[in-house]
Amino acid sequence: MSVSKTSENATHLRSLHQPGRPVVFANVWDALSARAVALLPECKALATASYGVANAHGLDDDNLDMETNLQTVREAAAVAARFKKPLSVDFQDGYGDQLEAGITELIKLGVVGINLEDYDRKQMMPIEHAVDRIKRVIDTAKQTGVPDFVVNARCDVLVQGGQLDEVISRGKQYLAAGATTVFIWGGGKHGVRDEEVVKLVEAFDGRLSVSMKLAGGLTAKELCKMGVSRISVGPQLQLVAMKALTESAQAMLSI
Repeated sequence: MSVSKTSENATHLRSLHQPGRPVVFANVWDALSARAVALLPECKALATASYGVANAHGLDDDNLDMETNLQTVREAAAVAARFKKPLSVDFQDGYGDQLEAGITELIKLGVVGINLEDYDRKQMMPIEHAVDRIKRVIDTAKQTGVPDFVVNARCDVLVQGGQLDEVISRGKQYLAAGATTVFIWGGGKHGVRDEEVVKLVEAFDGRLSVSMKLAGGLTAKELCKMGVSRISVGPQLQLVAMKALTESAQAMLSI
């Protein structure tokens, strides 16, 4: 894919992030799932989930390295190009010193956005370091010819036991550094509660990204009314699919 086309796709993906009219991602983990989602007329863009990608490779999320992640990206990017869908990639914590090289490779593959975490698998990154990494991504994308590259900056303060005030402080700095949205991850048990969503939407002028539970929790329509800009589901579709596979296989094998 040409740089000019990738740049156009990035601009398009960025434009889909509208408060109250969010872009909704049914996250994928390989070429097969990417194709299944891309075939849906309601699909506006594709996004991977690192947990699902790691599962597909028989790994824990924390053990997914950049090259293994890129193996899946290459497959998903081919599907995205075929169906003319912008592709965002869960790039975890950016893989340290490999960040610029990784972003350059993603853009070569036609990727136009990433999730970037502020937790390095051991602890929360110092805010200065987290902000600098967002700037490095944006600078690398600009130098490569994709100025509207989308950064969905994930903040793990809540899941690490921190307070909402710190989330807001970090999030505002991430947006100022060039992030398109701030993704608040509260974890499977905590999630992000109604009153927190309201406060975060106000604090970030609607530039909020959240993960929606397929069962229970706030619905997509409710989140739209609350004014978020981006909704995703992480590995939940993969878990549903694998449960169905396991149950069908068990029924077949139980003779």
